[in-house]
Amino acid sequence: MNRRTSPPALPALVGVAAAVLVLAGCGDSRPEEAKAAPAQSSPAAGAGSSAAASPAPALKPGEVRIAGQVDKPSTVTLASLRALPQTSVEVEYTSAKGQQKHTYQGVLLHDVLKDAQPRFDASKKNGQLRGIVAATGGGDYRAVFAWAELDPGFARSRILLAVSEDGKPFDDAQGPRLVVPQDTKGGRYVSELNQLWVGTVDTTVDGAGGAPGAGN
Repeated sequence: MNRRTSPPALPALVGVAAAVLVLAGCGDSRPEEAKAAPAQSSPAAGAGSSAAASPAPALKPGEVRIAGQVDKPSTVTLASLRALPQTSVEVEYTSAKGQQKHTYQGVLLHDVLKDAQPRFDASKKNGQLRGIVAATGGGDYRAVFAWAELDPGFARSRILLAVSEDGKPFDDAQGPRLVVPQDTKGGRYVSELNQLWVGTVDTTVDGAGGAPGAGN
């Protein structure tokens, strides 16, 4: 007696296929939930992010913050700069107002930043040559210097944090002015100075060009 068993197997296969489709649909929905999950951050995580992104305390008029990769960040004012040994420089430069000629008195920028103890890599040959200084003034004006430009061990320049111009003291509320005697244009004579940031180019250079030495 012959019995054919194939017809009952077909519904079973259909049932298995349906189950697979259901499971596949469930599998598709879970990644969407996983993607949405990060948006629902916990209060603790949000508090940590907020704390990390919180800005530095606001500066009072005339204050200059010294920050960045330094061991001793600080804040200086015209009054504190006037109490330090003074240097005078005579300069000539071109500005938007034409040719300028002035005598400035103030403190050498290198002396002030050296006291902040920049964290240059002593294991690198002349590690300080990787250093940079970003000076920020009124209206978010900013100019950048290589450390070697202000270090007397490498350059003869006398970049000043000036406290007066032609014998006239600057207004305490405006803060000092950065004076760069070697420049022929006044673009880096930063007025109403409020921040000096010290760092190195290592992170930018090593992160931009791949492996060290790849560009050689």
